[in-house]
Amino acid sequence: MTFDVIRFRENFPALTASTVYLDTAATALKPAAMISATDDYYGKNTANAYRSLHQPAQQATQKIEQTRQLIAQLINASDADQIIWTKGTTESINLVAQTYAKMHLKPGDEIIVSELEHHSNLVPWLILAEQTGAKIIKWPLNQACQLDKQTFQQLLTAKTRVVAMTQMSNVTGYQPHLAEIVRLTHQHEAIIVVDGAQGIVHAPIDVTTLGIDFYAFSAHKLYGPTGLGILYVKPSHLTQMPVWQGGGKMLKTVSFEGFEPQPLPAKLEAGTPNIAAILGFHATLNWLKEWDRSAAEQHALALAQLAEDKLIQFRGFQSYRDPDSPILSFNLDQIHHSDIAILLAEQHIAIRTGELCAQPLIKKLACTGVIRAAFAPYNTQQDVEQFIEAMAYAIDILS
Repeated sequence: MTFDVIRFRENFPALTASTVYLDTAATALKPAAMISATDDYYGKNTANAYRSLHQPAQQATQKIEQTRQLIAQLINASDADQIIWTKGTTESINLVAQTYAKMHLKPGDEIIVSELEHHSNLVPWLILAEQTGAKIIKWPLNQACQLDKQTFQQLLTAKTRVVAMTQMSNVTGYQPHLAEIVRLTHQHEAIIVVDGAQGIVHAPIDVTTLGIDFYAFSAHKLYGPTGLGILYVKPSHLTQMPVWQGGGKMLKTVSFEGFEPQPLPAKLEAGTPNIAAILGFHATLNWLKEWDRSAAEQHALALAQLAEDKLIQFRGFQSYRDPDSPILSFNLDQIHHSDIAILLAEQHIAIRTGELCAQPLIKKLACTGVIRAAFAPYNTQQDVEQFIEAMAYAIDILS
């Protein structure tokens, strides 16, 4: 199927401005369908869910559960009750660490974390290791900045209880071979927690076929609203998940002698959910069905490749981009990444620079930070041309 970038762009009101947006890896722009659904909730149909019997309240409850169904379909979860609402990927991973993992770890157990991970899939495990006496085992990258099977097999031991793995690096765009990693992890009777924060917008995932134990992502990286996270839990683990926060929606009965939680998934969803965000994401997911996501991704990949081919003309250009990645991180010898960011911002080019919340990986790349241009299906060849012109202007000033 041919991807119509012009028709796709028409769905994003933010693109009417003159800015070239190349910061999608930080957050994706929002389609009109999502914005309209959120406006409708706040402007016309505000109501709390799961409590009142008036019509807007009933509609909100129904839409929330329909959204859970749409997410289950998106990632091929077998049951919508395996989907837990959180505030974001970070909270989802902390939830796993502080409930299921904490319950099963003891001193000396091992948690394997890859060198690719951003802070949200490292720090929760560092905290858990301090609490339980478990050990963090680093899975180092090879010279090509990829993860190899042989090293992983050497790290796996009878003490391995958890493997924490990204679906896609937010720095290099590298995507580990998840199917093989899951298979080897399960051979050692450990669980695998997959961070889909960056990968969900670029590649479909099938949690059931892959056998993933826990999968986390944020709605805002998939054209949805901020403040909404999703955690998928494999059914056999879900029934073992203890309560982690108390109050509001998670309660069935309560007295001064104790409480009884609601059945899953409400048991893990204390307080009022982010109703507006869930309703906005409902609209986003239905809108996404109109598009060939594979064709859209190929368009973004072609733009990243085109930009890299043009940047090579600049002296001292060093790319960290993994082949076939829409994320293009790079540096220029003798020019600080922050200086480039300032000059590009003045020319209305939105990029990201710095450590990208991935200090261990930046250290591995032997630099203090990178310049990241993240391409999305709503970008065009004209965006690439403006980006390259802005880079040439900045380099001319800074050289």
